[in-house]
Amino acid sequence: MALTKTITVGDKEVKLKASAAVPRIYRMKFGRDIYKDLHDLEKAVGKNDEDASNLDMFSLELFENIAYVFNKLGDPENVPDSLDEWLDQFETFSIYQILPEIIDLWGLNVQTQVESKKTSQN
Repeated sequence: MALTKTITVGDKEVKLKASAAVPRIYRMKFGRDIYKDLHDLEKAVGKNDEDASNLDMFSLELFENIAYVFNKLGDPENVPDSLDEWLDQFETFSIYQILPEIIDLWGLNVQTQVESKKTSQN
């Protein structure tokens, strides 16, 4: 069961969606494992403290890729097929505001899937 969330980025409403399709779409588009990348980003951001974080350019690129996939799934008609076009529609946005929202949504999605499996096995 997919979960959705709408967040505000600057003056723009951004619809995010988490489902079982996320890892596959992410892997097909970027050739990477979203589980590992989310884990690495969580470690780099630390406790969501800009002063204590350890973000490099690669981490920021991972974040942009992940945010794009979640938004593309959440609003496919309005999100461009190009990551660069998608980024161009925003002024600037903070990884420290958006990443926790994505991690929370993904965590709820994974929790829902685990609970569904437990229920169906009983």
